[in-house]
Amino acid sequence: MNAAPGVTAPVRRKLRVGVLLTAVTTVLTLLCCVGGAGAFLLTELGGDQKDGVLAGLNCDPTYQVNLTGDMPRFTEYGDAQLRNAAVIIKVGQDMKVPARGWVIALATAMQESGLRNLANRKVPASLALPHEGVGADHDSLGLFQQRPGWGSVEQRMTPSYTARKFYEKMVKVRNWQDRPLTVVAQRVQVSAFPDAYAKHEDLAGRIVDALAGGAARTVEIAGKAVCDAAAGARIAASGWTAPLPGGVVSGFRTTQRPSHNGVDLDADKETPIHAASAGRVLVARCDPDHSGKRDCDRDGWPGKGGCGWFVDILHAGGYITRYCHMIHRPQVVPGQMVAAGQQIGLSGSSGNSSGPHLHFEVHVDSDRSSRGAINPVPFMRERGAPVDGTS
Repeated sequence: MNAAPGVTAPVRRKLRVGVLLTAVTTVLTLLCCVGGAGAFLLTELGGDQKDGVLAGLNCDPTYQVNLTGDMPRFTEYGDAQLRNAAVIIKVGQDMKVPARGWVIALATAMQESGLRNLANRKVPASLALPHEGVGADHDSLGLFQQRPGWGSVEQRMTPSYTARKFYEKMVKVRNWQDRPLTVVAQRVQVSAFPDAYAKHEDLAGRIVDALAGGAARTVEIAGKAVCDAAAGARIAASGWTAPLPGGVVSGFRTTQRPSHNGVDLDADKETPIHAASAGRVLVARCDPDHSGKRDCDRDGWPGKGGCGWFVDILHAGGYITRYCHMIHRPQVVPGQMVAAGQQIGLSGSSGNSSGPHLHFEVHVDSDRSSRGAINPVPFMRERGAPVDGTS
């Protein structure tokens, strides 16, 4: 990695009080820290990021899904499938299940049936209810491919009934709102392929946003849905949270620093850093400096080079997040599965840095190199977990 200097505490204090904002912003863009790593490609990519609808959608926690109106357009699903998605969301709203549950239910139905109300080859002709295809399992029916113990044939072929049964079992899973989607879905479905649900999470969140007023950007606080407030122990319905509460003090690929592939977040030393979403740790190590030396157990300096102690995490949809300049060895190891909001380390100033902060990156297409880097600010805001210090 090719890192540049971090942001000093005096500069951060100026930014906090808003003194000489334009000048400070110009200085900050000259100071930040991390470049790209070598490419590291993995499988299981998500849906087309360009196909998200209603960009800039205002978050409205009280919006009620419309079952009869025009459906938004997604290349992955047609009108009938999106109406089934609307039914699933509406049932969750009627049951007062938090929006995180709608995302979990949608992702589950996307995996089980492709959001189609599936019959099976054993349904007698006399009970051949309207359906949208024939499933592969010999005794499973409907959107969630529920087996006979879930209800009668007619019940399991009724989308609202199957959604209700799913939610009833889901809310009994301990700490379901804070656990990875795959864990919760598997506790309900007991699938032969428990990890398959994760790949649908990002698209499920975008569908919830499109059908329910941006609800995937909400987080439950004291029993109320609040927009754009996911940080620390608070997880948005999308499954994302800000890695720490500090605002941006150096931006993404600015004019002055076009190779800066992330943003610097304001943080004092030893501020807890949280995983932005559930995923698998790819890298947790000390990044070599310009001389090739791994020297991360002390504060760095401008021009030293390297990301210091850092972590890369692979998330559903092929997203990767990177966390640089930790003060100590990370609290996670490669291959470890982490939950959204799980503490992975403490902020510091190791590597190429002139002051404590967190350098945070987001990459797409499972590409750890600079080619995969995108601006974390709009990405995190679209998921209800803003990193720019606003809510």
